[in-house]
Amino acid sequence: MGSQQKQQKATVLPPASGTTASIRLHRSNILAFFRAFDSLLVILALWGVLQFWGTPWSHTYTWLGVLAIIAFVFFAESNEVYHLWQGFSTPALAHRLTLAWAGTAVVLGVFAVAMELMASINIRAVALWLTLVPIAIISCHWLRRLVLARFRRQSAQRRIGIVGATSLSQRVTTAIRNLPWMGYQIAGYYDDRMLTDDRSRRLDDNQVQVSGNLEQLKQAARNGDIDMVFITLPMAAESRVRELVHDLADTTVSAYLIPDIFSFDLLHSRLTGIQGIPAVSIYDSPLADQAWTKRLFDLFGSLAILAIVAIPMLAIALGVKLSSRGPVFFKQTRYGVRGEKIKVWKFRSMSVCEDGPDVPQARRGDPRITPFGAMLRRTSLDELPQLFNVLGGSMSLIGPRPHAVAHNEFYRNHIQGYMLRHKVKPGITGLAQVNGFRGETETMDKMVGRIAYDLEYIRNWSLWLDIKILWWTVFRGFVGQQAY
Repeated sequence: MGSQQKQQKATVLPPASGTTASIRLHRSNILAFFRAFDSLLVILALWGVLQFWGTPWSHTYTWLGVLAIIAFVFFAESNEVYHLWQGFSTPALAHRLTLAWAGTAVVLGVFAVAMELMASINIRAVALWLTLVPIAIISCHWLRRLVLARFRRQSAQRRIGIVGATSLSQRVTTAIRNLPWMGYQIAGYYDDRMLTDDRSRRLDDNQVQVSGNLEQLKQAARNGDIDMVFITLPMAAESRVRELVHDLADTTVSAYLIPDIFSFDLLHSRLTGIQGIPAVSIYDSPLADQAWTKRLFDLFGSLAILAIVAIPMLAIALGVKLSSRGPVFFKQTRYGVRGEKIKVWKFRSMSVCEDGPDVPQARRGDPRITPFGAMLRRTSLDELPQLFNVLGGSMSLIGPRPHAVAHNEFYRNHIQGYMLRHKVKPGITGLAQVNGFRGETETMDKMVGRIAYDLEYIRNWSLWLDIKILWWTVFRGFVGQQAY
């Protein structure tokens, strides 16, 4: 009888007929409420300022309020304001809310000008409304977190046992301590692996104080001393994780597996899912869902710049034609987004037009460079025709600088992750260029530094970063000792 009961307990129950296991995205009713409350606050604030100024409500303000709600919800979603799993710190949340409302204000301004509403609205009341709304929304979110933190600290804290004395467990601990409103309390760390010289397997006791081994963790779970278990063991410990999860089924704890994907050199990693199947991208493009915003920025930006530099470009074209024999423009084959070949336009600055399997980089005192071309290269004016590449869609205003195909084929075999820079369109200027990595890369270290900045740009891309790089280019990007 005893052996029969043991055999029955070891049997894993299959899913019910016709069902398939899947993973659902965790959602918060509190955040759903605040999403609706923030929209209501936008309208209430508009009504309040109009009452303050003694301005009667009209259909114009109804349209402004409705448009403000639509635009704010859109920009808030784009900034992941209401994504619970992100767990932003309060300053980070305030920053994202401010950006969302700033985008809303721009949309309202364009709408008011386009519809000629400026004469029919109370400008001072609307200006006060635009100022008060982000303050009110941020204050409400701060108060929500303050109340939740106090409530959970006093009556509803969830005790967490962390499996694995790893760098990932340290990262989890830091995140938990930065989010007091989540109501988590670290009950202890559990790891029964031996200390070795390989610190990627287990950290020293002075870094993570281990409370016990995995058997003690299971006992604590059975005794009700912990409510949740976070497993941070490396992916190589799959069999150990499986055994632990199997044994935790004999308890009532909530078990969470935190995969150590941070051991990879992530490039704009994102969490997604396909019909309940979770997926984490290791190498991804930041423009997978935002390409249209960057494209609009490129179109309007390049047209605005062309309107300013059109006459200087005509003068430069004339200077190229008169200073040396050959065409005004030089088109060279380079790699674009996804590694596709594109033709990049430049004002010709050399006496030759090389575009083949072996293209030497320009160097200081290069005899191929014409005197007029040397001036163009020092000031980066030879790059101006690439504005036409931007208009055509093969390039962007901001992005990793495109290299000649011959250089690409060389460096991709010498620098790990080199081709990842092609996850976005190449740019006329980029983060590497405004940080001094422009011109000749005569040593491997210089190219490694340039690629590091290119990948950092992709990891942290935002429209605001593009604007900052464009601004920095005005002061740092046109001239420099590396430009020749």
